[in-house]
Amino acid sequence: MLIVAVGWAYVVLMMVLAEALGPGGSVLGAIVTLGLYGVLPLGIVLYVGNTRARARARRAAQVSGDVDPGRGGQAAGDAVAPVREEA
Repeated sequence: MLIVAVGWAYVVLMMVLAEALGPGGSVLGAIVTLGLYGVLPLGIVLYVGNTRARARARRAAQVSGDVDPGRGGQAAGDAVAPVREEA
């Protein structure tokens, strides 16, 4: 999976350089190319491709007891003390 991401990043880098340094290209076009062909697709593919590893790590943390299911272990209460009115 990682080799595909590195290969795609290389291709996108070559596209960005061609866009920026070409006779009809612009730096703005290179930035748009980098974002739309590089960062966005690679981010999505790496996120989806890493789903199993994240789930496996979450399960391992729950089994070992590293994760607190109560997230603090304290009972819910009023966050702000009530204001007393004096008569």
